[in-house]
Amino acid sequence: MLLEMRTYFDARHGGPYDRGTADSWYKRGRSPHFFRGASYDSPMVEEKDMTPFELKEYNAGFDDNESDPNARKN
Repeated sequence: MLLEMRTYFDARHGGPYDRGTADSWYKRGRSPHFFRGASYDSPMVEEKDMTPFELKEYNAGFDDNESDPNARKN
């Protein structure tokens, strides 16, 4: 029996996954970061202070947006 393993990310506004998709959407390039609370209204966590899982979340958001042909990138 083969079980499918899935990883679920917190897609809240300002979280690592959200920031990854936003950086791709607006063509800002890959620059891992996120906000503790609401975007720009709470402390920002920079790449050097992110956990391996938070980096995985950010990169998944960026990559998901890059692979979506309907996502704005221009």
